[in-house]
Amino acid sequence: MTSSVLPKAVPPEAVLEHIKPGADIVMPNANGEAVTLVDTLEEHADQLDGVRIHQMHALRERRYINGEFGDHLRHVSYFLAPATRKAYAEGKCDLVPNHFSEVPDLIRRSTNCSLVIAAASPPNRHGYFSLGTNCDYTASLIGRVPFFLEANRQMPRTFGGNQVHVSQIAGWTEVDYPLVEAHTVVPTDKDRAIAAMVAERIPDRATLQAGIGGMPNALLAMLKDHKDLGVHTELLSDGVIDLVESGVVTGTHKHYRRGKIVTTLALGSQRLYDFLHENSAVDFAPVDWVNNPRVIAQEPNFVSINATTEVDFFGQCASETVGGRYFSSSGGQYDFARGAMYSEGGQGFIVLQSTTRDGSISKIRPTLSPGSVVTTSKNTVDKIVTEYGVAEMRGKTLRERATALISIADPKFRDELTAAAKQLALI
Repeated sequence: MTSSVLPKAVPPEAVLEHIKPGADIVMPNANGEAVTLVDTLEEHADQLDGVRIHQMHALRERRYINGEFGDHLRHVSYFLAPATRKAYAEGKCDLVPNHFSEVPDLIRRSTNCSLVIAAASPPNRHGYFSLGTNCDYTASLIGRVPFFLEANRQMPRTFGGNQVHVSQIAGWTEVDYPLVEAHTVVPTDKDRAIAAMVAERIPDRATLQAGIGGMPNALLAMLKDHKDLGVHTELLSDGVIDLVESGVVTGTHKHYRRGKIVTTLALGSQRLYDFLHENSAVDFAPVDWVNNPRVIAQEPNFVSINATTEVDFFGQCASETVGGRYFSSSGGQYDFARGAMYSEGGQGFIVLQSTTRDGSISKIRPTLSPGSVVTTSKNTVDKIVTEYGVAEMRGKTLRERATALISIADPKFRDELTAAAKQLALI
């Protein structure tokens, strides 16, 4: 097939023809948002009836997210972010609890799966669009649900399970706008201290999962002397590029997709998007494979690094609430913690600074804050790291856990934590 036989691009308003009352529209994460198509839905919201847009992580604040169109057009989130937190707190959008690996199945079982709208690269001469920075839950619906694509000239063409053939789409429109960039966060001294303790425990030939932010950036920068690392992660960010270009990341000892960087989502700077464009070394795969603990477990020496907001004496990690209020969601933390637990030589790191930003509250607590929910359970947690050290949880008694956690708390809180542990008969 050549581009000459492609159906012509249509105006974005054409998407309205494919949306019936009660439709459940699925849209990818982050830069997978079909910006112009959502603009169109908002402009014509009075023509819609009971339509919901399901998206895990929204980058842009939207009128429909803030509830301006009532039940005509409503947002359903699977992971709160700055664009959705206030709206959720005010009851203007909804949140579905989930593990990222299970989102494709949840969407198939719990929604009408009426239409997928997504940003994509322009089609190639064979009639294939690429979902660019995304694969996530959206790719699991290719060939099963109609797609209406927004072909963005600035979306990188990537490879893997995110290819959509022209025969699988209901229509497409052409756009040209820059992607949202997530600029590199400068690590703090505490970030560097935590990163250093994780880095020294990562062996050569390990396969890594790390996210985005100050501590992951610091960690990746500390791995320049490692050898033959692999990457199998839900989110690919800028920090990996230098390790690839210096030959540290080769993937030659991975079990699955040897030599490939595996991810389901990418978010970073324009440098990352340029790195991804037509780079066959990066393999995008659906999240129900990338985040599947059974898949992760097949990689020897798998290292998972995730952040939390507070930890109690039992090792329970509350990673999606702050002060008992919802802040994000589970994401892939539990997926990777379980996968690392079953990996031969695997390690699961949960990282956090020992106190809140102003130093007034310890994040190591006797019990979790009221209203907090557990993301990584006490039976799964492996290693907890603050700037003061590493507390080993796996196979430890409750007494040993409490003692270890107190030892990595901020020193000014250790006496009161010790007294609380005695009151709970833990030490």
